[in-house]
Amino acid sequence: MSTLTQKELDERIAILKRFRTLLEQQRNKFREYLVVLEKQQDSITTENAAALFSHTELEQQVVANIAELQKVIVPANFMYKTIRGNSGTPLFNDTAIQNLQNDLSDLQAKVLTQNEKNRNLLKVHIAQIKTQLNALKNPYAGKCSVYAEKAGTGKLIEIEA
Repeated sequence: MSTLTQKELDERIAILKRFRTLLEQQRNKFREYLVVLEKQQDSITTENAAALFSHTELEQQVVANIAELQKVIVPANFMYKTIRGNSGTPLFNDTAIQNLQNDLSDLQAKVLTQNEKNRNLLKVHIAQIKTQLNALKNPYAGKCSVYAEKAGTGKLIEIEA
């Protein structure tokens, strides 16, 4: 097997550094997303529609950023795992990368849990609002308008030939 040149080694180290940076960025985005979801929960419980709307918009932006990062992380992860040294063993055995990946998995689980909690809260609030709307009675239901004329209706029809 041929030995790695310094240039190849430098390229592989650059891949590792870039991969680590991407994982750190994704971890920060997941943390940001979790904070948004927690604030969104507060907006749901206080029934603050304007804040809920702004949190939803921010949530969409964060999710889009996470999706864009994921597009880059997947191939970088593949390259990271396939980089081999001259002896055929993996060149990198970086526990920091593994810790980052574990941290990302934990954050993702927390995000999913918080997202589910928010959805359930919204369902409860929507059901309460529907119940309140159904309980409202229209005091004018079945009554004629004061402005409508009481016009009589014809009872006879005259037919001329």
